[in-house]
Amino acid sequence: MKEAVVARGVIDEITIRDLGVIADAVLPLGPGFTAVTGETGAGKTMVVQALGLLMGERAVAGQVRVGSAQSWVEGRWRVPMTSAVADRVRDAGGEIDDLPEGAALGELILSRSVSGEGRSRAIVGGRSAPVGVLGELGERLVVVHGQSDQLRLRSSTAQRLALDRFAGHGFAEVFENYSEAFRAWHELQNELELLVSQRDERIREADALRVAVDEIDALAPQPAEDVTLAERASRLTNLEDLRMAAAAAREAISSDELDGRPDTVSLLDGALRQLERVRSHDAALDVIVESLASASFLVAEISTQLSSYLAELDTDGGAELDDVQERRAELSVLARKYGPTLDDVIEYFAAAGPRLLELDNDSDRIEELTDAVAERAAIVDALATDLTTARAEAAVRLSDLVSAELAALAMGGSRLVVESVEGDELTSSGRDTVQFLLAAHEGAEPRPLGKGASGGELSRIMLAIEVVLAATDPVPTFVFDEVDAGVGGASAIEIGRRLARLAEGSQVIVVTHLAQVAAFATNHLSVVKDSDGAVTESSVQQLHGEARVAEMARLLSGLPDSESGLAHARELIELAARANQS
Repeated sequence: MKEAVVARGVIDEITIRDLGVIADAVLPLGPGFTAVTGETGAGKTMVVQALGLLMGERAVAGQVRVGSAQSWVEGRWRVPMTSAVADRVRDAGGEIDDLPEGAALGELILSRSVSGEGRSRAIVGGRSAPVGVLGELGERLVVVHGQSDQLRLRSSTAQRLALDRFAGHGFAEVFENYSEAFRAWHELQNELELLVSQRDERIREADALRVAVDEIDALAPQPAEDVTLAERASRLTNLEDLRMAAAAAREAISSDELDGRPDTVSLLDGALRQLERVRSHDAALDVIVESLASASFLVAEISTQLSSYLAELDTDGGAELDDVQERRAELSVLARKYGPTLDDVIEYFAAAGPRLLELDNDSDRIEELTDAVAERAAIVDALATDLTTARAEAAVRLSDLVSAELAALAMGGSRLVVESVEGDELTSSGRDTVQFLLAAHEGAEPRPLGKGASGGELSRIMLAIEVVLAATDPVPTFVFDEVDAGVGGASAIEIGRRLARLAEGSQVIVVTHLAQVAAFATNHLSVVKDSDGAVTESSVQQLHGEARVAEMARLLSGLPDSESGLAHARELIELAARANQS
């Protein structure tokens, strides 16, 4: 059995530094039943808090020990190399180290630091990772029960989850199929309701789109057409000024007038002839002559361009300006309606077609969705019926098994009644309402746990449920924080027995103040307080032999060296040892 527990994964060791009142401590754990005891205020709950940090729970600056910059927690797990946990670690970039036991198991190291300002850092398999990864791993590795969990046990949701977990893997498959079918049905139904509720609005949108498409299509605007038209309008508006300036420039360069005034072309030609006449006498003039010839050619070319430009201006007229201004005004109206720019208008037109097609198909889509919703609803209804049947059958079995456990936990005559009542409304978990009722004694009317169970009874009911669930859905590690609150005497002994039984299939870590519970542990850790008058520091010791007997005596009587307390402690340890062997 121990090998089976290890094969699923166990915490071998937790190291705590500067967390709460614990300065530096190492907790050797391993498979089996570990009890954590200590004086009030010594820091026993820091062990649970340390595990919580490793499981991704929210960190707060107040957890850091006074005078320290940060707290730090590290956990060493043995986990299967081929498992969902190992796969998630590798996905996060971490590694699982090989162990001497062989290739089946590896060592996973998780660590978490919390600064004095509340900043947190997580390390998974040697690599930094989001704290959320610790939370995902924690869900697969550890189940923690504390006082708040006893309160949650009163809620219908927690009770349904417990029943569903007990119902087994076959139920889990049906539930997964139901969840997928319900989600698909719900999405289709939401889409249908949206289409129907917005039908009038979508009709108005389609009508507006048709008007816009017709209006834009009639003008057929082109990309950057407004810029081109603005340039053309500027040219036509200033036509006479452009003509006069171009004509004057051409006259200065190449004049047709016979008034004797030299133009630029004539001057350049004269200069070129003068230099050509003497260039043979000095080679240095060659470069100048070439430059002057180029300038003469360029000026002649400019004169030709000016003539062409003037010829084009002569073809432009006022009628064209009216057409351009009218086109600009029409495009401006489009931009104001569907812009703000002409490019936006063109994009709007491109998107309007597909959107209009979608809106025009609303009737067909509504008809299609109506059929699909009805088809999906039938599937969801059938799967919900399967869930109801499975839950009803599981509720009877869970009631009987937990009631038997309660009898063994000194609640003889008490009976847990698990009711799974089928309702009319389909939800994400089916149509059933699950309720746990407690009949406190023979002939008593079963009452809801929130009304009929004390804190101590809730502790035992929760433990009984976990013992039963562990037989069908084993969890690698259970952590119980003060699960024995509100009980004592024979009831506490029976809680110890049941925790020992639970430890046969899972690792169990219990923070307790009762010797009757700690006696059944196979590993006993004591959180020891050492006060210097200013700051209380705690460390953790693994107890054996007489040191364990003394701690048990302290738990029993408050006196670690009381003869009667020591005798009672030895008796309890022997009783637990015989029970563990049987």
